[in-house]
Amino acid sequence: MTAIRDTGVLRHSRLLGVGAYRPEQSVPNEVVAERTGLDPGWIERRSGIRSRRYASAAETLPVMAVSAADKALAAAGVAPDELDVVIVATITSMEQMPAAAVEVAHRLGATRAAAFDISAACAGFCHALALAGDLVRLGRAEHVLVIGAERMTDILDHSDRDTAFLFADGAGAVVVGPSREPGIGPVVWNADGSRNAALKMSAPWHDGTGERPEERPVITMSGWKVYRWATTELVPAAQRMLDLAGVTVDQLDAFIPHQANMLITDHVVEQLGLPEHTAVARDIVHSGNSSAASIPLAMDELLSSGKAPSGGLALLVGFGAGLVYAGQVVRLP
Repeated sequence: MTAIRDTGVLRHSRLLGVGAYRPEQSVPNEVVAERTGLDPGWIERRSGIRSRRYASAAETLPVMAVSAADKALAAAGVAPDELDVVIVATITSMEQMPAAAVEVAHRLGATRAAAFDISAACAGFCHALALAGDLVRLGRAEHVLVIGAERMTDILDHSDRDTAFLFADGAGAVVVGPSREPGIGPVVWNADGSRNAALKMSAPWHDGTGERPEERPVITMSGWKVYRWATTELVPAAQRMLDLAGVTVDQLDAFIPHQANMLITDHVVEQLGLPEHTAVARDIVHSGNSSAASIPLAMDELLSSGKAPSGGLALLVGFGAGLVYAGQVVRLP
């Protein structure tokens, strides 16, 4: 019997560069309060958000993704035609096919690259990063571009008091490549479908008979259910991520969770016992919850502001609809 040749060779991988795109329009709590009847102060106390970014019609999903990718490639010193794979984590591409990553790769000039999307909601970036890291480690790819890009406002009911104040738009990207030392720790991930009603779309694109809903489906959420799940599941999961990477909380330079809600972030920080020297991403204050884009956006903010050091160790934790989570320890670009 002829054996299939395996050309994979184990090596290390790491993040080489990061880039971000933030829509021009900043929307303060006062504007959202007018649409929902909520108090601006309550919105900030409940979520930590003071303002969020909304994309214009010209700031399409591919436009934002390409802009973030261009910056990440420049930071990494990698040309588009050196990319082997382009992965876009998103739940807001309004086209079922082709994948948004295909258009993004084309616009970038990544002519040699495979391209596909990942749908894992707010944990999508960490899912994609796990795949990218393993592709490089196994020698299947030399350079992989990972993008989290969302236009959450396209699936948002702007009058819904449970969701309208939370979600926002944006894109963030990283380039993953080979490294002499380990730069991406083992992923820890899980999906609990028994709780998927806590955060989902209001309706499918059709009812099973081919009939389409009269109104476009929008995101719905039971906030207290998501909060209860997150504050129960994320701390032991995060500790598992640290243990598998052989890193202690005292060794972390940064903690970059999905920017879902400041109350969840504060709970995890307290329960993990993070020291004062660990920079905690709180990009949600002025960026809102941008789903799969929130972690790379927050990473870019920590690095560009000098709050976290290049080459430092960071714990990434994404979580959201499913209910799902994923995360890993990484060395910052």
